[in-house]
Amino acid sequence: MTHPDLSSLETVIGHEFRNRELLERALTHSSHVHERPVGQSTPLADNEQLEFLGDAILGFLISEALIERLPEYSEGRLSKLKAHMVSAAHLYGVAERLHLGQYLQLGRGEEMSGGRSKRTLLVDALEALIAALYLDAGIDRTRQFIKQQVAGDPAVVALFSSDYPPSTLTDFKSALQELARSRHLPLPRYVIVKETGPEHAKTFTIEVRVGKDWAAQADGYSKKNAAQNAARLALEQLLPKAST
Repeated sequence: MTHPDLSSLETVIGHEFRNRELLERALTHSSHVHERPVGQSTPLADNEQLEFLGDAILGFLISEALIERLPEYSEGRLSKLKAHMVSAAHLYGVAERLHLGQYLQLGRGEEMSGGRSKRTLLVDALEALIAALYLDAGIDRTRQFIKQQVAGDPAVVALFSSDYPPSTLTDFKSALQELARSRHLPLPRYVIVKETGPEHAKTFTIEVRVGKDWAAQADGYSKKNAAQNAARLALEQLLPKAST
């Protein structure tokens, strides 16, 4: 399989790597390393150590961003927000928006089993990418990336700027249901619009409706994930109205 053009990813994240090997390593899964040709002189490195470092950097920078943006919040409320923003569900959405799956270097087994859309692999790659960016460009550039790509989600920003309690940020479906109830709207209704792809790597499209005026559609790697993504989009529509 040919290597993807990483320059397009660099354009999306806004940084051209001085050490391109760091970027390549961040996107290399262990399955690819284990299938390296016999006799290859230069050993390949996977992204597991970078993932470990990136997880720590992400936690620190998210905590910093939350305190900066919400100085009046208690530790408990900040902890709930942080738990959402570093959750696999949220990071998976970030990785999908960056199209990280198309840049992954996978072994044949992972490739055949739909590895490019697996949540675990994409989240790990995103954390490894954060570490690679830190090692190549330093903390300030990494901070900018986190604020734009991880903490800049429209639904999260809307929640920050509204009076709506953030206690349900780990579950957009629950958040949408509670918001609808508080505004005396009909409860959200979810409908499967379509299913595409092979059995081992299906993509689901789900539509959510809140009354007659509010609707959103989203894709996901499972019905649950698609419903959460649709609920997040619906919140983006409703929350600005809720805060007026």
